[in-house]
Amino acid sequence: MLAIIGGSGLTQLACLEIVRREVVRTPYGEPSGTLTHGRIGPQEVVFLARHGHGHTIPPHRVNYRANIWALVKGAGAEGIVSVASVGGIRADLGPGALVVPHQIIDYTWGRPATFFDGGEAPVVHVDFTEPYDRALRERLLCAGEAAGVALSGASVYAAMQGPRLETAAEINRLERDGADIVGMTGMPEASLARELETPYAAICAVANWGAGRGDSASKIHFDRIEAVLQETLGKVRKVIEHLCAAA
Repeated sequence: MLAIIGGSGLTQLACLEIVRREVVRTPYGEPSGTLTHGRIGPQEVVFLARHGHGHTIPPHRVNYRANIWALVKGAGAEGIVSVASVGGIRADLGPGALVVPHQIIDYTWGRPATFFDGGEAPVVHVDFTEPYDRALRERLLCAGEAAGVALSGASVYAAMQGPRLETAAEINRLERDGADIVGMTGMPEASLARELETPYAAICAVANWGAGRGDSASKIHFDRIEAVLQETLGKVRKVIEHLCAAA
């Protein structure tokens, strides 16, 4: 079973043939919403809207532990594809680009970030050298090629705290650190999946330029973001359909 986590603008999958909805309780509280089970082509899929179906949960308030636990331990997902909207930093990753990142830099703070939180259980450290599963990333890139959708496959995701967007100086710093795109939900989602030994990869839709870049040199144009995001997420859905068709 493949789990798909939908981010901003993707609260449902039109291509998903819904079979049932499931409420899952976890040792870490409530996930963002009900799990939607169904099929896309031959692939059994479970879908979860990261920010809730009404997009009411901000990035720093998402219960990442409950979400990942519900999908893996509750629903039995054997892999997770995260869909997220991001800002573009690198010059060739402007609005409308689609990215399958290969690395993460984590700037978040204060988020419950591990299942191994002390107590009577022994301390566990996981290898996070490659934060995204190589095989699942390759499957996404092949699905993009089959769908005729251009995907950038070598990029670094900067995970910021949010919910505010960054200053131009912060974006400059992220670029100096080696980041290519910037978002708010990539961590601790990726590391939690690794702790549960579940393949995890992301497909990121660039909705806007990072602060101080491109047409955001003076300010972010929010009136343009929604239109760009919806058009780009249409391409994401095509990629997901081809990913599932190749299952």
